[in-house]
Amino acid sequence: MSLELTDLRLTYADGDSTLVALDDVSLTVRPGELVAVVGPSGSGKSSLLAVAGTLLRPGSGRVVIGGTDASRLGDRERTALRRQRVGIVFQQANLISSLTALEQLQVMDHMRGGRSGKAADLLRAVGLDGRENRRPHQLSGGERQRVNIARALMSDPAVLLVDEPTSALDHARGTEVMRLLAELTGERAVATLLVTHDVAQIGHAHRVTEMDDGRLSERQPGLTPGVPASSRPGGR
Repeated sequence: MSLELTDLRLTYADGDSTLVALDDVSLTVRPGELVAVVGPSGSGKSSLLAVAGTLLRPGSGRVVIGGTDASRLGDRERTALRRQRVGIVFQQANLISSLTALEQLQVMDHMRGGRSGKAADLLRAVGLDGRENRRPHQLSGGERQRVNIARALMSDPAVLLVDEPTSALDHARGTEVMRLLAELTGERAVATLLVTHDVAQIGHAHRVTEMDDGRLSERQPGLTPGVPASSRPGGR
């Protein structure tokens, strides 16, 4: 199940003029593929994520998530689609200070009406085995971001949207998080769309595109979709 964005256009009123945030943007992210979008602040990256996650309706164009055309859905159906099929990794982990790493995930499961019991498995998948009972202040910045990623995967999403995941991390921890995202993308066959301004951290992306004044263009050829970072040279 992929993410398909077709001919997206999004505008904002700016005084007496109109600001074009997305200008005829099209992009497809396949299962097992991590696509990075780079560009300066104000170029439209955040708007692209918001539209892809059905948080904003574009003025025109289509958003198809896991085979479902969100453009045809009402607000309630869009919310249900987002809850069930989209995982979002926010720039800041925003963990609840009183909850352990395990409880952060269990709360998300409970909010979706589920009792999957897979929270511990996901924490192991992101490298936090043995840290399940640590609260946020007992975790490093990189570990908190790993909890953030695991939480976004609790619904087994078709699409994973990632917003500046390394902005609060040093280079080494940022590299670890990017490697983890690439590995999870391949292992779980999720379509991952990541936005970042940090071009030093995009080596694990399968494709890199560039946003400039609301327009999207291919930046460089990528790697083979679905191949985890550990199987590529220097992946570990």
